[in-house]
Amino acid sequence: MKAAAGMLAGASRKRPDIWAVLIGTALILTSLACLLPFVHVVAKSLSADAYVIANKVILWPQGFTLEAYGKILADKSILRSLYVSVVVTVLFTVIGMVLTICAAYPLSRKQLKGRALLTFIFLFTMYFHGGIIPDYMLVNSLGMLDTMWSLVLPLAFSAFNLLIMKTSLASTIPDSLEESARIDGAGHFRILWSIVLPLSKPIMATLALFYAVGRWNAYQDALFYIKQNVDMRPLQLKLYYLVIQASESFQLEATQVQLTNPEVLKASCVVFATLPILCVYPFIQKYFVQGVMLGAIKE
Repeated sequence: MKAAAGMLAGASRKRPDIWAVLIGTALILTSLACLLPFVHVVAKSLSADAYVIANKVILWPQGFTLEAYGKILADKSILRSLYVSVVVTVLFTVIGMVLTICAAYPLSRKQLKGRALLTFIFLFTMYFHGGIIPDYMLVNSLGMLDTMWSLVLPLAFSAFNLLIMKTSLASTIPDSLEESARIDGAGHFRILWSIVLPLSKPIMATLALFYAVGRWNAYQDALFYIKQNVDMRPLQLKLYYLVIQASESFQLEATQVQLTNPEVLKASCVVFATLPILCVYPFIQKYFVQGVMLGAIKE
C-alpha cells in the first residue's frame, strides 16, 4: 500500500501544473504578438520592391536584396541624423544620471531635514505640467531652438527615475555603513563615490537604459524645437517624416534615395533606427532584472 501511494504521489508531482501550462502558453503567445510585427518589417526591408507592392511579404523576405540599406547608408542626411541621435542620447543619459544620483542620494538619507517636502515637490511635476507652449517659450527665450541642447536639457531629469533611485538607495545602503565611513573621515562626496555608486551599479544600469531608450525613441520635442536647422534633426524625426507623410514626404525628405516604393525605405528606416539601441541591451542585461527588483523594494 505504501509503495502504491508513493507511486501515485510521484506521478502527481510529475504531472504538469495546468496553471503553469496556461501561463506559459499565454507568455509565448504574447511574445509572438510582440515579435511578429518586427519580423514582418525586417522581411519587408529585405525584399524586392515588386513583392512588397504585391503584398507577398509576410514573415520571410521575397526577392532578397540589401538595396534599401545600401541607399540609406549612401544618404548623408540619414547618417547625419543617426549621428545627432547618438550624441543627443549619450548627453541626455549622462546628464540625466548625474542629476538623478545627486538628487536621490541626499533624499534617501534620514538625516536630511525636509526630505519629505522636497520629494513631494519633485513628484508634483509628474502630475502637473505647464504644457508645450510654455516649454516652447522657455526654450526660445534661452536661445536653444534649432540646437542640440533643446533635445537634451528640457527633459534631462525624470522624477519617476528619481523615485526609483531614492527607494533603491534607502533600501540597499544601510545607515551603519555610511556612519562607519564618516568615522573614518570620509565626507559626503567620498561616501557617494566610493560606497554608494559601486553598490548601486544594477539600479544605475537600469535607469541609464530608461533614459537612453526614452531619448532615442522620442521625436515630438524635435518636431517642435528643430525647424530651420535640418542638420540637427535626429533619426526618429527623419523616420517620422518618411513614415507619416507618405509619398509627398518621401519626395521632400529623401530626394537622394531613389526607391520606386517608399514602403521599402520606411521598413528599412525602422530597422535601421531600432538596431543601435538593441545593441546596448545585452551589455546591461545582467543588471536589468536585479536593478528593477532593487527599485521595487521599500522598507
